[in-house]
Amino acid sequence: MNQYQPLEDLVTRSQALGSDQSLVVYGGGNTSSKGEIDDYLGRLRAVLWVKGSGADMQYAVARDYPALYLDELRELTQFDDLDDETMVDYVTRALVDPTSRRPSIETLLHAFLPAKHIDHVHADAICALTNHPRGEAAVKEALGDGFAYVDWKRPGFALSKIVGALKDYEGVVLAHHGLVVWDEDSQLCYKKNIAIVGKANAYLDSLAKRPASRFVHQDIPTAELNELLLKMRGTLGKKQVLRVDTRLVEVASRSDLSDVLAAGVSSADHMMRIRPKSAQATIQDPASGIEKYRVDYSEYFESNKGLLPAGYTSHGNDPKVVLVPGVGAITTSPTLPEAAMLADIATHTHQVAAQVIDAFGEGSPLPDSEIFGFDYWPMELFKLKNRPAPLVFTGHIFIVTGAGSGIGRGIALELGRLGANVVLADLDEAGLKTVQSEFTAAKCAQPLLVVGDQSDEATVARTVAESISHFGGIDGVVINAGIGVSDNLDDLSAEKWRKGLDINLSSAFLMTKEVITAFKSQNMGGSIVYVASKNAFAPGAGFGGYSVTKAGMLQLMRIAAIEGGGSGIRANAVNPDAVFDNSKLWEGGIREQRAAAHGVKPEELEDFYASRNLLKARVRSLDVANAVAFLLSDKSSRTTGSVIAVDGGVAAAFPR
Repeated sequence: MNQYQPLEDLVTRSQALGSDQSLVVYGGGNTSSKGEIDDYLGRLRAVLWVKGSGADMQYAVARDYPALYLDELRELTQFDDLDDETMVDYVTRALVDPTSRRPSIETLLHAFLPAKHIDHVHADAICALTNHPRGEAAVKEALGDGFAYVDWKRPGFALSKIVGALKDYEGVVLAHHGLVVWDEDSQLCYKKNIAIVGKANAYLDSLAKRPASRFVHQDIPTAELNELLLKMRGTLGKKQVLRVDTRLVEVASRSDLSDVLAAGVSSADHMMRIRPKSAQATIQDPASGIEKYRVDYSEYFESNKGLLPAGYTSHGNDPKVVLVPGVGAITTSPTLPEAAMLADIATHTHQVAAQVIDAFGEGSPLPDSEIFGFDYWPMELFKLKNRPAPLVFTGHIFIVTGAGSGIGRGIALELGRLGANVVLADLDEAGLKTVQSEFTAAKCAQPLLVVGDQSDEATVARTVAESISHFGGIDGVVINAGIGVSDNLDDLSAEKWRKGLDINLSSAFLMTKEVITAFKSQNMGGSIVYVASKNAFAPGAGFGGYSVTKAGMLQLMRIAAIEGGGSGIRANAVNPDAVFDNSKLWEGGIREQRAAAHGVKPEELEDFYASRNLLKARVRSLDVANAVAFLLSDKSSRTTGSVIAVDGGVAAAFPR
């Protein structure tokens, strides 16, 4: 006999439930199974496997369901009441393996019910049945007398005892908190969930819908939408991603949107991710909606802060979700995957609220005191407080041109490792895809790839526009795209000269012009870093076409610093020398030409350059990346118009 079959059944059932976001979303709900296993002394003991706190059902595996000794949990029924801290202490002591994942805050609810398999889901349809003044009556009409109804009560010992006493019902509906069902067979337990939610949906569909005036959706030009994102990001004033999700465009465009948002979240646990309420704004004036939200949240906090546990302060008064008529939902987060998760939760929670209003005429949110108690509940905040500390560039958005190889590749990868959201721009699509695979291998946030010639004005405009559309803003750009331009002046063709100017200098001007415009709309400052060259200060014979473009880049940088300073825009440069790793600069005969100019063999060129600098060191793309990261960071917030040499020390090229 397989003692762990109930656990295997639990994992299978939970993954099936978790794959349907209309039942649970991201870490929501909890499931359990009971069985018997041999303990460390060989005694056969009853255990409860229950979902660990914060585990996501869709992807959870066996280790996400810690085992607890059932007899020790059931002994707790002797108490009339237990505070959260004491309850958690007792529950933790019942763990079969003390090093296991922390069990669900609702562990005792599962322990006090006698059934072998128990599921608690936050189904949209069930929440739509309960989140209005006639909730109890609607549940009875939809599901019959076999289901008990429990008004909102925060999860914990008291709720566990209440639900445990309802074991003779078919299941329990918890207002603002979903559905609990059970069975002796795992598959039948799953089927009960599906059948009951189906009945709830059928009931809701049968109700006469109250007509709701809706905004006629029209496609919004990219430029207009990007301007909205920049202004909204600037109003929020934080380094974060803004993501547009059109699934809520109909809800966002309703004439009664304020009523929908006033109904709050459909399930209380949603507020841990997206705040108790969402904001509403307009394309024409995003700032006013955000400011109103801030005022409302501050008033809510001040009115209820007396309930705050010791040691806790405000989460801050910015929204996580903003609904905009004609657009949908805009979610804010340090990363795109998290912003997408918030959009999923917001889609379900606000569609439920709209359904409630259409079916029952009005929603019924929890009282502010109850919302605050959950919003600042230490038992739930435990999940969020234990996140790792953010990386230095978490939430930042940077463009790197020439990112498909060499210095650009090294810079992009280092920014990714430091937590940034990175846009990789290059003419070489294959090179970009290779760098993208390196981002994946390093477990960095997935970059945006923009393929095209950065000396083309339309391509530069597209690069910046796609960056804003994709990530919601921009914090900095590293202007690195370039080519080598060899030959003595009397041998240098006009065509080759112009190509060097276009790719090395005009492209820098075009990007500078484009990002300054975006920075000013966003009104959060910004940083431009130019990758110039040691040759800008110390040119060499036979490389004049290249040296002139890099000298011009430094002058462009100085002008950008002068003109952008009043808007908080910083411009600085790095002057590398002889960076060879993964670089294409030395292709097309450049390596051979420079080797000949210095009287060394091509394979000796890298060592030659290292031997001539003061530190006798090879310069790596990582060395350049470290300097660039400094200039993009707040550590250099008082630095603009400067040049940092990353050349191992070439005295003739000292900045001066």
